[in-house]
Amino acid sequence: MTDIEIAKSVKTQPIGKIAKKLGLKNKDLLFYGNNCAKICKKVKEKEAKLILVTSINPTKAGEGKTTVSIGLADALSRLGKKVCLALREPSLGPVFGIKGGATGGGYAQVVPMEDINLHFTGDFHAITSANNLLSAMIDNHIFQGNELDIDPEKIFFHRCLDLNDRALRNITLNCGKYSRHEEFTITAASEVMAILCLAENLNELKKMCGNILVGLNRKGKPVYARDLKAEDAMTILLKDALRPNLVQTLEGTPTIIHCGPFANIAHGCNSVIATKTACALADYVVTEAGFGADLGAEKFLDFKCRKAGLKPSCVVLVLTIKALKLHGGVAFEDVKKENVSAVEKGIANALKHYHNIKEIYNLPCVVTLNKYTTDTDEEIAKVKQCFGENLVVNNVWGEGGKGGLLLAERVISSTELDNSSFSFAYNTEDSLEEKIDKLVKKVYGGKGVKYFDLALEKLKLIKSLKKEKYPVIMAKTQYSLSSDEKLLGAPQNFEVEIKDFEIRNGAGFVVAVCGKILLMPGLSKTPAAVNMKIHHPNGDITGIF
Repeated sequence: MTDIEIAKSVKTQPIGKIAKKLGLKNKDLLFYGNNCAKICKKVKEKEAKLILVTSINPTKAGEGKTTVSIGLADALSRLGKKVCLALREPSLGPVFGIKGGATGGGYAQVVPMEDINLHFTGDFHAITSANNLLSAMIDNHIFQGNELDIDPEKIFFHRCLDLNDRALRNITLNCGKYSRHEEFTITAASEVMAILCLAENLNELKKMCGNILVGLNRKGKPVYARDLKAEDAMTILLKDALRPNLVQTLEGTPTIIHCGPFANIAHGCNSVIATKTACALADYVVTEAGFGADLGAEKFLDFKCRKAGLKPSCVVLVLTIKALKLHGGVAFEDVKKENVSAVEKGIANALKHYHNIKEIYNLPCVVTLNKYTTDTDEEIAKVKQCFGENLVVNNVWGEGGKGGLLLAERVISSTELDNSSFSFAYNTEDSLEEKIDKLVKKVYGGKGVKYFDLALEKLKLIKSLKKEKYPVIMAKTQYSLSSDEKLLGAPQNFEVEIKDFEIRNGAGFVVAVCGKILLMPGLSKTPAAVNMKIHHPNGDITGIF
């Protein structure tokens, strides 16, 4: 059966009943039909066992990180634990592009999968609208007389759209009295998305929106969103989107899904308010960070945990035999054929991520092999030979929580270990160059950094604005530890190329744009959209995966 068919074959519970598992009442919810709701209750902060699920560098074969997160949460629930899952919202870009949705697969899914993968509760639309309202106010201000003397050639804040559209990467705006260059960002990588992920209340949200660096005036002085008096209107558009969304897994495990920044071009974690709400309502919280541990997990640990005061109890590193083969040099069309030597070569990538979690961040790490029917006993034995007792094979795709019970047991025991030595890859007081250098050398395994002229120019601006102590969010390819997607496995002696910087003053970080990475993706030759169908008369949808 397809994922949609599996989801429809399982009878789900009313969302009010799911909420009761977390101690929530109907009055604490804003209902969006029978299957999802927003949590309105202000919860009292409490520490829980926070489990981060990450993976090796992703490949075309897929790793199933979200599927494992869901299956692990279901398994913990089967073991009698009070658990809440906390995930990101899917973006329409990948859903209609090539990656597909982000609601898991097989018998480890969150539902209603079509709603979650499409418009859901409208959070992404609110973010897009708030973002583009500010852009409209910037251009309107210049058109109407430009009292702030904004330089049209020095506008740093860009419009956004929640679709993959390469035609919007480099455009010219004709504003009547003037024209200027513009480049759209996908909504998942926008600053407003990051702000919504980080704000914990309306006052903080409003302040952060006001702190957005719009650009420079003709004297080179900064202009902020608050100078345009845009922060209240933006916050009005975002007020409901700030509330986290409650749904469920196929097995009825409560799941909070809120915000969805990409990890390759943004910070890759769900909202702080979602994670803290989950921790307040449950004893075990399973969350995931986008793409590989060099991106999502690094940003979760170095940025989100530091910003929000979170401390993970355990990290789960997901890998697959297929992905190991690709990192070992096998062609994609041969990935289903047994190749033990390629698996052995590809393990170098997994070992690097495992080392980082254990040695740099000083956290317990459980390695799990997401099992496929094409995996052979010899290939699995090679992975076990490498990781020994630290490896757990799971089959959550085929069996749901039942297929993750051994993984859940190992995770529970790992969360009992002392995590008081949790540390970061860089220090807050490091300069921006020092932060990047430490990430490249320690986390990626490279030898250094090469800055392009535009990046050096932006560095001067960052220092003049006294923003160099901000955390850094690396925007780089997800397919490699380096900034070159062709360097698979665990490459060494490479340089990471920094071509530009973006100052996200409202969110409180700087984005380093690496290599060929783009903040607005494009569609593939055959996008997923062409295979989607809607059927008469009930509007049933097929083709979403």
